[in-house]
Order: sequence, then C-alpha cells, then structure tokens
Amino acid sequence: MRKYYEKRSWLLNVSLLEPFKELRSLSLSRNAIDGCIPDEGFEKLSTLRNLEILNLGYNFFDDNSILQSLGAITSLKTLNLTWNELEGYFPAQELVTLRDLNTLDISVNRYNGTLPNQGFERLAVLRNLETLILDWNRFGYSVIPSLSNLTSLMTLSLSGNNIRFDEGVNVEGNYIIILLILGPILIAFSHFNLYLFLTTGWKMLSRLENLEILDLRYNELNDTSFLQSIAAVKSLKTLNLLGNQLTGSFPTKELANLTNLEVLILGGNHFGGRLAIQEFCALKKLEVLDLSDNYFDGILPPCINNMTSLVVLDISNNQFNGNASSSYVEASGRSLKYIDFSYNQFVGIFSFNLFANYSKLEVLRFNGQNNKVEIETEGSMGWSPLFQLKIIELPYCSLNKLTGSIPKFLLAQHELDTVNLSHNKLKGNFPNWLVENNTRLRVLDLQNNSFVGQLYLPTLIHTHMVWMDVSANHLDGKLSENIGRIFPNLVYLNLSNNKLEGNLPSSIGGMLYLDILDFSSNNFSGGVPRVLNTGCLLLSVLNLARNSFNGEIFVGTSQKILQMNDNQFTSITLVPNSTLDLLYLDISNNEISGTIPQWLGNASYLRTLVMANNDFYGRIPCELSMIGYFRPFS
Repeated sequence: MRKYYEKRSWLLNVSLLEPFKELRSLSLSRNAIDGCIPDEGFEKLSTLRNLEILNLGYNFFDDNSILQSLGAITSLKTLNLTWNELEGYFPAQELVTLRDLNTLDISVNRYNGTLPNQGFERLAVLRNLETLILDWNRFGYSVIPSLSNLTSLMTLSLSGNNIRFDEGVNVEGNYIIILLILGPILIAFSHFNLYLFLTTGWKMLSRLENLEILDLRYNELNDTSFLQSIAAVKSLKTLNLLGNQLTGSFPTKELANLTNLEVLILGGNHFGGRLAIQEFCALKKLEVLDLSDNYFDGILPPCINNMTSLVVLDISNNQFNGNASSSYVEASGRSLKYIDFSYNQFVGIFSFNLFANYSKLEVLRFNGQNNKVEIETEGSMGWSPLFQLKIIELPYCSLNKLTGSIPKFLLAQHELDTVNLSHNKLKGNFPNWLVENNTRLRVLDLQNNSFVGQLYLPTLIHTHMVWMDVSANHLDGKLSENIGRIFPNLVYLNLSNNKLEGNLPSSIGGMLYLDILDFSSNNFSGGVPRVLNTGCLLLSVLNLARNSFNGEIFVGTSQKILQMNDNQFTSITLVPNSTLDLLYLDISNNEISGTIPQWLGNASYLRTLVMANNDFYGRIPCELSMIGYFRPFS
C-alpha cells in the first residue's frame, strides 16, 4: 500500500493556499506529499495570521528543512508531522519561534537524537507547550535530560524508542575509550559513573511539575530504579509502561507516592509475586489498572474495593489464584466497564449474578480457565442485568454445569459485538435469537458445545458479522440457501463436525471477504458450486473433507490450503486463468481417475500433496520433482 502511494507522490505549491486568510485549521494528511516546490514552502503560510492547526501527517516529507519553513507560521498551536520520513538529528531550534505552540507530534519518523545544545531544551521558551509526542522514533536515553527543561508539559509520549540506554554514548568525555585502554582496573568505577549517568536523567524529569501523562511503552526498559524518579512527579495521572522488560515485584513503594494516579498500565512486563497490599491500596483514584501479561500471583487484594472509580481492570495472563468469587470487585460496580480475568489460576464456583448491578459493564473476559472455574448464571431467585454488554468471553468455564443451559440474561442483551461461549457443553437448540437480537454482532464462537437441531438464521442481513464458529456441535438438517446473503461479510466460517446435510448453498459465493471456510465432517452431498472459486476471491483455506461431495474439485487463485479428502469427487480442475498459490492439497480417498494433472507442477509453493486411494495412473509429471520443498504423500 505504501509503495502505491509513493508512486503518487508529488510536490506541494504552498502559495496556492495564501488567499485563505481566515483559515484556522489545515489538514494535508494522507496526500502522498513528498515536499514543496522550491521557494514555495510553508513559510508562505506566515501570512495566515489565524492558522492554529496544521496536520501534515502520513506523507513523505524527508527533508528537515521543512521545520525551518514551519517555524515561520508563528500563529500555530498544533503541529502534526506523524508518519513521515524525517530522520537524523531533530532540529528543535527551528521551532523556537512558535511561541503559542501547544501540541507537537513528530511520532513515527526516524529521528535518532539531537545535536549538543540544540536539543529539546531549546523548546523551553515555548511556555504553552503542553503535549509532546515522540513515539516510534529512535531517540535514546540521552534525550531524557533535555526533555526535563520543558516544564509546561502535561503529556509526554515516548513509546517505541530505545530509552533504556544508548550503548554508543560517550560517558564523561573520553571515559569509555580510557576504559578500553586500562581494562579491568576501572571496571567498578565505570559502573558507578554509568549508574550516575543513567539515573541523573530520570531524576531531572521531576522538574516537570505539570506533567500528567507519561507514556514509555515498548522501550526495552529492564530496571525499575527509574521509577523512584518518576514517583517524584506528583502531578502524574497516567503512567504507561506497557511492553517493556521490567522485572521484580510490583513497584508499590515507588508508585504509592503518585496519589493522583488515574491510569496505571504495567502489562507485558515480567513483574511477579504478590501485590503488596498496603502500598497498592494507596492508589485510590485509579480508573484504569492493567497488570496483564506478567507473573503476579496470590489473591487480588480486598482493598481493590476501595478503588471506587475503577473503569478498566485487566489482570489477564498472570498466576492469580484462589476462589473465583474473591475476584469480585464490589465497590466499583457503578464504574467498571471492562473486566478481564482471563488465563489465571482461579478455582471454584462464580455466580455471575454478582454483576447484575454493574450498570456500565461492557466487556467481560474470563478465558482460559480449563474448566477449573464453574460459572453459574442462573440464580435461584432469577435476576435482570442493568448492563448492556458489548463483549462476553466465557470459554472453558463449565458454564451452568448442572443444566447446560445458555445464559438467560443474554436474552436482554442487544448491543453485543463479540460472544464466545465455546467449550462449555451447552445444550438445547441453536440460539438464533442471539444473532437476531444483536444486529451489530461481529464474532460468534459457540464451538464444542452440544447444540442440536437446525442452524436457523436471522431474517435480517447482518453486515457486521465477520467470524462465526459453530463447529463440534450436533446440528443437523440442511443449511439455509441464503446464508451468503444474510452474512455477506464473513471472513471466517466454521461449521465442521456437525450432522449438516444437503447441497452446499451457492450464495456462499457472494461472501466476497471469506478467507477460511470449514465444513468438514458433516453429511453434505452434491457438487461444489464453481462460484465458490469465482466469487470468493480471497478464500485461502477450504476444508470440505469427510462429506459425500461428488463431481469436480475446482482449484482457484487464492487457495493455499485445500482439504477435499474422504468424499466422492471424480476429477480435479484448475479454474481458467488462475495462479496457483497452493501450499497444501489433500484429495485422498476419493474416486478421481486419470493421469495426475500436469498443472500441479506449476504450484511452486506446494509443500504437501496427498492423493492416496484414488484411481490415478501413468507417470508422475516431472514438473512435480522440480518443486523445492515438496513432500509427496501417496
């Protein structure tokens, strides 16, 4: 896609914009602009005295001289240069004239630092600069001290840089060179100086007395000592450390001082152990708590109930344990919108009706419990939820283990986006009302249950549905002929391992975005409609194995995995004008006769070919032996 836009790149004549004297906001983003016509640069906009917002993001600017011309637009308050191709040292001094600048975004470029005395400290004269976004460049640790001079900053985003340390930094003049000469004599001293160098920069951030948002995602940080300096920024409300390499216990002693903290994201690190209750409980203003993808264990501290403003609670992919009911967060029932307890080690019975009064609850995830948790949704007294869920994921939860009934509270849900109740041994007829009641449903996963009867479809077209898996149930009868019209935008459809019968609906050929189709292990019969190849142009995986299909197997352009084994097919044909991208082809246990098609030799990506138990005869085409990674299974 980017190459496509590069071919369309062009030079901008900025003077064409000069007549718009009252212009306040100008967006030229996503226009494949490669620069400006000589002498017709952005300095021409200096006459637009009212221009406050300029968005040049998602273009191909690659010359830092653009910043000098932008410095002439002194009325600017917001400047966005994200997703360009600017690189080298960031020339901060070119922007010192923008005294009203409030927001600067130079994210997703290739800047790798600043020159001495020309760094971000030069922007200290911009007293109104409150938001600085430097994400996904190549700034290293050395940029931290210069940022500490921007005392007006309220938001500082540094995600996706290598902030932990620049290995090539020249510490204390020629100190590293001296170390190479004198060898181990200075090793202890070098570590001491290096420690001072690394910690001083972080300590300098305490000067940012107005800083409320600090984003340090994906920076390979592996030492929590810097948090002692961060804790000195009392104004901090959001701290994002997602996706680093931080280890040890929960840094509560450092973070407990951040009494104004509202958002704490520690996901994707290597923290472990139990949460220190006293310090953890000091974070009473938290609205977002993300501890996901770490190694925390023990029980959730009861004081989490004191966090009455909590909106998002994500403790997924840890080792929290204890009775599942202990994970119930009572005091936040009026505020919680998002709960994810997935992939922990909880046990016991959990009564879902405890969430009945969570009026704002929208997302509930309880994945990966391996049936060690039993979730009961049908209270003896009955209950009506105050919430309207958007996402509910309760696979492997022994859901309503005694009755096997699908949760009745779902009857009252009308805004569902994702439903995953797979692997729960649920019984009864297929809940077509679940689809009928939720017209914006995108994902439905009911695989590996015990639903019976026909797969009745809703009457209305569901354009939002992209993923449907009802495999490994006991559904029978014929598949509705209009399935392709009811779900025209499906990407994934799996009805395998049921008892469905009859012909394959030709309307499936109208599913233009279908990528994976699995109808294997059913009782389907008849021929496979050719429109499946001519209509489903994105279909890469087709599995019709273990049915009673007959006639021709059609091989189309996009197909990479084709499993047609254990049927009654009598021939295999390449759709005219098709390009072979096959990786895997299994046509074994059919009734195909004749010579092996020579066009198979053109399948240069083919890795596995299974043709056993057919009636092929003659020579094996020499073209097949030319395929480098080909593994034949006869």
